[in-house]
Amino acid sequence: MAGRVALLGAGSWGTTVASLLAPVVPTVLWARDPDLAADLSSGRGNSRYLSGFELASSLEATADLGVAVGGADMILVAVPTHGFRSVLVDASAHLTAGVPVLSLAKGFEQESWLRMTQVAAEVLPDRPVGVLTGPNLAKEILVGKSAAMVVASTDATTAERLQGLLASDSLRVYTNDDLVGCEIGGAVKNVIALAAGMAEGLDAGDNARAALINRGLAEMTRLGQAFGGDPRTLAGLAGMGDLLATCISPQSRNRWVGEQVGRGLDPAEVLAGMNQVAEGVPAAGAVCSLAASAGVEVPIATGVREVFERGTEPLEVWADLMARRARPEVG
Repeated sequence: MAGRVALLGAGSWGTTVASLLAPVVPTVLWARDPDLAADLSSGRGNSRYLSGFELASSLEATADLGVAVGGADMILVAVPTHGFRSVLVDASAHLTAGVPVLSLAKGFEQESWLRMTQVAAEVLPDRPVGVLTGPNLAKEILVGKSAAMVVASTDATTAERLQGLLASDSLRVYTNDDLVGCEIGGAVKNVIALAAGMAEGLDAGDNARAALINRGLAEMTRLGQAFGGDPRTLAGLAGMGDLLATCISPQSRNRWVGEQVGRGLDPAEVLAGMNQVAEGVPAAGAVCSLAASAGVEVPIATGVREVFERGTEPLEVWADLMARRARPEVG
């Protein structure tokens, strides 16, 4: 397929997607840090986030945002949610009109609680927007282990194009038109993964962790439906699929953070020691605010917020969850 893709954000997932695309379509990866861009351009790979992993030799990299997006006919944005808007604002002067912008980030903008495609539509109106999501642990996908994901867009042609660019013998890509469900699933699963990690750290057991993941899916689905998402999306790759991978995998940043906190470490110290973002931490407050505005109960997300924003002990939160009023499971 002809064209050129710009991928903004050289963390582990952004670098992985760029490396997948580069053998198929000319692809340039933008890294904010010039030293990281230089390493990528020289073929030394991404030692900061993917040490020891080989990347496609055809992948280009730059620290110049204008060079990255100029002339591209598709933009993928993999920067953390807290920098998403500012990067798009900076890129806007260099973008061709109508070029699609798709998010690889999973979370909400702080203060506004907007999803990333809503941010993109505000900053860069009158163009297709979309999201690439699902259970996508970067290192497994980079080495060719089997996986599946979903791309949703306001424009079916855009979704189908990215599907065609990424699909391979080891990667199955589905399309969807439910941006709300896909993005709420991707954001809420990080919050539930923090809780699942805390349950692991508390040695609550596999039965408890399974129950927590399942009730987390219920919270995710209630919230998604309240804002117009399709429950089938939340039962699919963007919801349950991503939730399972993030809650159980040792590669999951959010699960790891939750586990350390469950073992008694200070949340601020755990987060300060990371070189990537655990998006579930800021997302917890957003989920609670959105849920309150829609009259939806999210007790697990509320507990996560209590731990990370108010210093409540994980064991106290767990006891509160177990003491909640008995009720029918369905209805």
